[in-house]
Amino acid sequence: MSARDSDIDREGAFYRKKLLLNMIIPGIFVILMWLVKISEILFEADFTKGGIYPQTVKGLPGIVLSPFIHADFRHLFNNTIPLFLLSLALFYFYSEVALIVFLWNWLLTGIFVWLAGRAAWHIGASGLVYGLASFLFFSGIIRRYFRLVALSLLIVFLYGSMVWGIFPGVYQNVSWESHMVGAFSGVILAILYRKEGPQQPKYEWMDDDEPEPEIESESETNSETEDNDVSKLP
Repeated sequence: MSARDSDIDREGAFYRKKLLLNMIIPGIFVILMWLVKISEILFEADFTKGGIYPQTVKGLPGIVLSPFIHADFRHLFNNTIPLFLLSLALFYFYSEVALIVFLWNWLLTGIFVWLAGRAAWHIGASGLVYGLASFLFFSGIIRRYFRLVALSLLIVFLYGSMVWGIFPGVYQNVSWESHMVGAFSGVILAILYRKEGPQQPKYEWMDDDEPEPEIESESETNSETEDNDVSKLP
């Protein structure tokens, strides 16, 4: 095996390991979502009141708990795939700030829904999904790094239709408030953390913009000297 092939194998092993490590937190979150729903079915319970009920004390725990509670398995499945893929993209491409962005997105979305949502129980992880999609899209655009911009375009291609979910009345029995404030949280976090994490590489040629110093010709210098000497004559 040549040295080049060995380097390629090591690089491939590195990225596979990175991918697997970055699956841990998204995977744990998704597993907890499914365990909560399975427990609800097994014990014939209703965890809806663990969600967010805006502007009430009883609704405060839902700021943390609501992403784990879903109305049915269809609701759960619809949130599982985008949540896992988007959070995996966050941890893979923004590993330096991924955890703090994930946690703040989770809390900000819940707080905003509690402050401004309708008088109803708001449950599900869709607000978190919208927050992740929003952060990944706007962060790539703000940083102007071609790899992250490509990720932004991929997000639009895969989940661009999600934008309709932020408007009231488009979907019935859906917390459009969670979608809207989740997307808003993602924009805020993309701006706040724009200088942390991956940045556009800066190449040496980008620093060669300083103007070169002016060089006077010898003839001009000599003529100025002669003029000065002439002015000194009586």
